Amino acid sequence: MVAAVRTEFDFAAYLSTARQSVELALDESLGIEQPNSLSEAMRYSLLAGGKRLRPILCLAACQLAGGTITAAMPTAVAIEMIHTMSLIHDDLPAMDNDDLRRGRPTNHKVYGEATAILAGDALLTRAFELVALRSPEVPAECLLKVIGELSLASGAQGLVGGQIVDLESEGKEVDLNTLEYIHLHKTGALLSASVIAGGLIGGANDELLKALSTYARGIGLAFQIIDDILDVTASSDILGKTAGKDLIADKTTYPKLLGLEASRERADQLVTQAKQGLAPWEDRATPLLALADYITGRDR
Repeated sequence: MVAAVRTEFDFAAYLSTARQSVELALDESLGIEQPNSLSEAMRYSLLAGGKRLRPILCLAACQLAGGTITAAMPTAVAIEMIHTMSLIHDDLPAMDNDDLRRGRPTNHKVYGEATAILAGDALLTRAFELVALRSPEVPAECLLKVIGELSLASGAQGLVGGQIVDLESEGKEVDLNTLEYIHLHKTGALLSASVIAGGLIGGANDELLKALSTYARGIGLAFQIIDDILDVTASSDILGKTAGKDLIADKTTYPKLLGLEASRERADQLVTQAKQGLAPWEDRATPLLALADYITGRDR
């Protein structure tokens, strides 16, 4: 059993400071003024708020490994750009067909489907530009590994692969293995890449990278289980997106297969296992341990 995060660690203050740093970096990251319509659409979704969990995980993993926030920030911002791209595209009528994201109209409802698609494409390519060309403190060999992690997480072996299996599974009976595949790829892959990329930039050794990988897999799946639960139990006002969409789309979810109580227990179990792997690093791992608890304790 992993001990609770030390009470003297002010997680709320940590999270607030980290979010502010990420928000500032995001605001400075685009640097694209023309075409104006494209720049506006990119900024609309990228700067719409949100948990910023992925970039914060990247920064925390980098610091655990002995690196600096400055070194990891370009990659952290890039990860949020990739995540934002996936949200823009997921919300399109041809995908999940949603009208609400982060408490306001989705990108395509404001700028049209064509511009939304292009804004997502531009964010994806800008992300890799940031990692490859705007990370002066990170050795080229390390950047290649980071780019590899982000490429795998973004493509057919990651969120794109998870999304297509999710779409193909609508209205069908889906078993637990298939559901886990969807969640580990559609959501978990980029969460995992966030942690691993941060570890790589910080100079993590093989032992720490293995522990970070185990941690990331656990929190990635737990995150989506909680999302499934919140889709059933929370309102659209709280979530900032349309509640009950999984039910409307006839998607299989953890609550549908296991029930709410068993789903919650599964998420808690995954987080406990994730935290156990970081026990050898003790206080240095406190931010990551607290972030794991935050995943299962959140209400949106």
